[in-house]
Amino acid sequence: MKQILYSAIILGLLFIPSCVSVKQMPVGPKPGEKWRAIHLLNYTNDALLDSLSNKIPLLAEKGVNVIFLEVDYSFDFKSHPELRQGPSFITKSGAEKFSEVCRDNNIKLVIEFQCFGHQSWAKKTFPLLTVYPDLDLTKGAYPNNDSIYCREWDPYNPKVNKIVYSLIDELVDAFDVDGIHVGMDEVFLINDKFAASTKDKNPAEVYAKVVNDLYDHITKQRHLQMYMWGDRLIDGTKLNMGAWEASQNGTYPAIDLIPKDIIVCDWHYDLRDEYSSVPMFLSKGFRVLPTSWKNKEASNKLIEYSKQFNDPKMLGHLFSFWNGSIDSMMNSQAMNEGLKLLVKK
Repeated sequence: MKQILYSAIILGLLFIPSCVSVKQMPVGPKPGEKWRAIHLLNYTNDALLDSLSNKIPLLAEKGVNVIFLEVDYSFDFKSHPELRQGPSFITKSGAEKFSEVCRDNNIKLVIEFQCFGHQSWAKKTFPLLTVYPDLDLTKGAYPNNDSIYCREWDPYNPKVNKIVYSLIDELVDAFDVDGIHVGMDEVFLINDKFAASTKDKNPAEVYAKVVNDLYDHITKQRHLQMYMWGDRLIDGTKLNMGAWEASQNGTYPAIDLIPKDIIVCDWHYDLRDEYSSVPMFLSKGFRVLPTSWKNKEASNKLIEYSKQFNDPKMLGHLFSFWNGSIDSMMNSQAMNEGLKLLVKK
């Protein structure tokens, strides 16, 4: 009887219609294995993704097992084609192809879409606030983005979430990923005098509202892992980390107002005696992915500092690359030496 049942199962599997999709096996770090991650920017169209794909096997050989790919508006959006950025962008087929290359090399892929802040760079305002200027938190102020770091969207305009959720859904589905990084770093305009909807509100509550709104859609509804940068959740005065890699504008109490199953990417780029935000995040219950940049000594120090915490919530390390060519990334001393430190006992 068992043999008959077994044969029937095998025959059934053989005749699964080709239109039925089979869930992909998990890729990337195994349970308990350290995350050896990189964050990449400026791969904004299919041709650039193809050039990156050629390096994926070499990255895997070096030990990389997670890639965070920041896409933002550089995608062939169908729900809002008016928000495509640039003369060329990533297509759905290009996203599928890149995702497959990562999967074939056992690299976990996470997509990033910058939320709330970073809606401009220098004089250039990005598509959401260019096409829909009524969604700008400081609408009509700061022509040419003078005197501000980056523009931010209005978290109290209901039109924002409706649009952004559609964009996030398209990216997640095209790249076939199980998580998305929402950015949320370096938000400075909540209590700006021109921020009509937020200037009189508690900055931590405003910030937490954005995080929780995104979490409700990404994790509660889509059952996806949510990642974010950690700087706005750090008391910059108490931990002596300044106004950039930590908060001095009142957002840090939001750390107690948001879900603890969000993975926090805790970035620190300069050499310090200690990185006290790391144990702080762990003590609050967050999983943490400490993040470095191009300073080799600072990167090594952050890795060694983080390794002292024998906590399963300490995931590993993220090497960020904010500029430079593919070859400069492959030859990065910070990454290459850091990867070796991560596997060293």
